[in-house]
Amino acid sequence: MKGFDDRFTDFPDYILGITKEIWEDRGIHTLHRYYADDIVVRSPGSVVVGNQGVIAATMATLAEFPDRQLLGEDVIWCGTPETGMLSSHRIVSTATHEGDGVYGAATGTRLTYRILADCHAIDNRIDDEWLIRDQGAIVRQMGWDPADYARTQIDREGGPDACVQPLTPANDRPGPYGGKGNDDAYGARYADMLTRIMDAEMAVIGTEYDRGCHLEHPGGATAHGREAADRFWMGLRASFPSATFSIDHVMGNQDAMMSPRAAVRWSLTGKHDGWGAFGRPTGADVYVLGIGHAEYGPRGLRREYVLYDETAIWKQIALQTG
Repeated sequence: MKGFDDRFTDFPDYILGITKEIWEDRGIHTLHRYYADDIVVRSPGSVVVGNQGVIAATMATLAEFPDRQLLGEDVIWCGTPETGMLSSHRIVSTATHEGDGVYGAATGTRLTYRILADCHAIDNRIDDEWLIRDQGAIVRQMGWDPADYARTQIDREGGPDACVQPLTPANDRPGPYGGKGNDDAYGARYADMLTRIMDAEMAVIGTEYDRGCHLEHPGGATAHGREAADRFWMGLRASFPSATFSIDHVMGNQDAMMSPRAAVRWSLTGKHDGWGAFGRPTGADVYVLGIGHAEYGPRGLRREYVLYDETAIWKQIALQTG
């Protein structure tokens, strides 16, 4: 781990360690050491440039959810300490809504939801990030419908002209990381399968997924079996049938005592012009940022974790349709 603190044994240890130190050990000040001053953090709901914005957002979240924990399930990664490394970190977060904030007045609601974060690090600092929280799971546990929450969010933020704009290719900011991943066979296999699904080759689900697959999908949805995988991917693609699908980053790891794993960051850019998971077509221009993790076994894909932000999609639709 050349260039990194000696206490970290490898890159996953670094990612898991600093996450706990920042959030649970209240080492918010360590963001000055672990995050670059001009870091770009993209989430579906916004683009934040600069470490000061990250620190402010971290403090606001902890004020609203003071007991928040971030339990690292896996870190899939590529690169070297000398050239820079990219991690895809899968987290289960638990928190209690004990303070007023972006989700409204404190409700005391106990939450459990997933996060997927792609982070680039070199010389002990993260300088580029793509972050997806399962906002659909959060707002549903708080009693909201994601579409209604998005409309309320626009009002709370001052209306369509003043509100925080969701991430799109137009407002994205380039960061220092320009890599596309590694050449792991399982990363390539997962990316190829997603591409074929988005090209309407839904039959690939029957050959690539284990019949007993376990699925974790947006909205805190847990499901099992190939039929559930078909419903999920069909519902997404049917909502945006003419949108351009892009594989933006692909990597995989094969480690001792673990199944072969893959991490793929992908996007859809186009119109909401079909009936599917997002209801009646509106013709709104939509950008969907997604990240998927897959674990493989002897009969194919046996576990899948996929996230996109439903509320950011509904916000884009609402901003264009009223």
